[in-house]
Amino acid sequence: MSGAAQRIIILGAASAIAEATARLWAARGARLLLVGRNDVRLKTIAADLIVRGAAQAIVWPLDCATADASGELERMAQSLGGLDILLLAYGVLGDQAALERDPGETARLIQTNFTSAVGWCLAATAIFERQRFGALLVIGSVAGDRGRKSNFIYGASKCGLECFVEGIAHKLAPVGARAAVIKPGYVDTPMTASMTKTGPLWAVPDHVAAIIVRTGDKGGPVVYAPGFWRFIMLVIRYMPVAVFNKLNI
Repeated sequence: MSGAAQRIIILGAASAIAEATARLWAARGARLLLVGRNDVRLKTIAADLIVRGAAQAIVWPLDCATADASGELERMAQSLGGLDILLLAYGVLGDQAALERDPGETARLIQTNFTSAVGWCLAATAIFERQRFGALLVIGSVAGDRGRKSNFIYGASKCGLECFVEGIAHKLAPVGARAAVIKPGYVDTPMTASMTKTGPLWAVPDHVAAIIVRTGDKGGPVVYAPGFWRFIMLVIRYMPVAVFNKLNI
């Protein structure tokens, strides 16, 4: 595909980070297929991407958490004329206290963040393995690095997904394709609207988007966004239990 417009599918394209990333790819003249539940919102984003330089911006209304990933992804790739990059950007944060009270809500979060994501990753792996090129990019979270009382259910779903994507990266490496999980820390998005957003640890979607685009070009299998989170989480992961248990995080 050297010199040709990249063919990119974005799952959860209406999220703040996904939209910011799509804008960067649009500026490169990419051919984009936008997947999400909000048809009206996707059409607005698509129109903006065309103005920004996208060669194509197809809207594909779909609930990624319940769809037949394998069949849908094959149809999407055919509609786009092939597939170079799949960005999996959908997910839910959930409320820890509510999740602990309601096993049904916990099951729905795991279905969205892990089970359905696994299906899309496997579908993309089959395509990339067959064609012997391509990049699977999955948005994870630093919350998966160590279980914490404030969000361990969400964190567990992201931890499992990271391990899964690392395994796919190992599987794809011999054929020349790649997989990577991008792990943001605190990002100022609608998903974190209820959180106090002060201090140097907070990033904006544009910053994370630039890291995702670079990872699409080269890198992985685990990328922290921004990079300083790698060192923060290294400290947290290896902090002695006696010290860790005193932290209110």
